[in-house]
Amino acid sequence: MSWNPALDPDCPTGDAVDAIETVIVPRARDLGGFEVRRALPAPKRQMVGPFIFFDQMGPAEFLTGKGIDVRPHPHIGLATVTYLYKGKIHHRDSLGTDQWIEPGAVNWMVAGQGITHSERADGEMIKAPHSLFGLQTWVALPKKYEDEAADFQHAAKEELPLLEGEGKHVRLILGDAYGETAPVRVFSETFYADALLEAGASIPMPDNHEDRGLYVVSGSVTVSGQDFEAGQMLVFRPGDRISARAGGQGARVMLLGGATMDGPRHIWWNFVASSKDRIDAAKEAWRAGDWAHGRFKLPPGDDTEFIPAPAR
Repeated sequence: MSWNPALDPDCPTGDAVDAIETVIVPRARDLGGFEVRRALPAPKRQMVGPFIFFDQMGPAEFLTGKGIDVRPHPHIGLATVTYLYKGKIHHRDSLGTDQWIEPGAVNWMVAGQGITHSERADGEMIKAPHSLFGLQTWVALPKKYEDEAADFQHAAKEELPLLEGEGKHVRLILGDAYGETAPVRVFSETFYADALLEAGASIPMPDNHEDRGLYVVSGSVTVSGQDFEAGQMLVFRPGDRISARAGGQGARVMLLGGATMDGPRHIWWNFVASSKDRIDAAKEAWRAGDWAHGRFKLPPGDDTEFIPAPAR
């Protein structure tokens, strides 16, 4: 006799079929004065598309004289983007870049074979209380780009595509989605977008990307009949037609994903690589501390201290 799913009480049917592959509840960590919630990498998911690291910073309030203070440290095999909703961060790197990260703008740092940078609150900024709220993500580089020279690109908020209508305000940060393309160069099929949804507004996930996820920054959304609150990441099955509808207070969500990466990645400290040998070589180079002639340099204007490599 044929198996009839309707006779199996554990088999979902119709609208009850779960369109969500994975729900990730980020791990919270206190960094001394503000909280970070890490969604990626997670036990069930190392990456969503090329995104291999996803941190929510804050929201945090700093008193006069205080603020984020991350000394120079190295990266390889990835590109970073810090996207802010509130506050600003002073970025300096070993290419000589001296750039403030401000809300809505993109600061796209490509580590390639190696870069060093610092992230600080300094100058006039810390002479008064201030806020910080945003996301920091790492995008893994395909194998053929791991040894590229480091690079940095800045795109102001006004340069990013903005799509509006039917209660949706969507700013495209990286890659392509909804017929638009963001201005900075990416190295594999990618999309990353900031979507502000009015109460009851729905947004479809881009259907031109294989791997897709959604992070609820604020408010709540309903997906496939299930409600999800702020601080949760949803990962969807390839090919499913997915929409998220904002709850009664509206919602802010980040949409992310792209093509599946060309193999898993090794992660150690701030290094991402397709092989352990690449990680080991970077460890040795940073520990050698040959800033004048070695693989890593310190940022001009912020070269009097650095974060040592972990012992293990």
